[in-house]
Amino acid sequence: MIKTVHSYWAYLVLAVLILAVSKALIGYFGKKDYDAKAFRVSLFTLIVSHIQLLIGLLLYFTSERFGQWSNLGVGEVMKNADIRLYLVEHPIINILAVALITIGYSKHKKKLISGPKYKTIAIFYTVALILILSRIPWNSWPV
Repeated sequence: MIKTVHSYWAYLVLAVLILAVSKALIGYFGKKDYDAKAFRVSLFTLIVSHIQLLIGLLLYFTSERFGQWSNLGVGEVMKNADIRLYLVEHPIINILAVALITIGYSKHKKKLISGPKYKTIAIFYTVALILILSRIPWNSWPV
């Protein structure tokens, strides 16, 4: 059940992250004022990504895959691309992505004018989006 929630919640994370990146890019290049809606989208992205991280950590430590660390050992885990994706690459890259979202959100709040606010969100959230997309296990995702 946790895996299902984690998989479907990922769609929400991607949707709001794409929305936040789009809004930031349009706001920056369109020289728009940073309004309450832009703030809410950025904040909602931060919240849903953190929830996804918590669900993912719960799944990671309770799944049968976690036992492969002791069953196979580090060397065998690192040799197998599929196992390495689930036990090393996916968790580390997505933790880094959520950290970037958090840093971007925190930094944008310190900016006083709209342009730098949008620019900060655009940069950090775009890098996070690229990282997340690079490590999604597409072959096991629900369609």
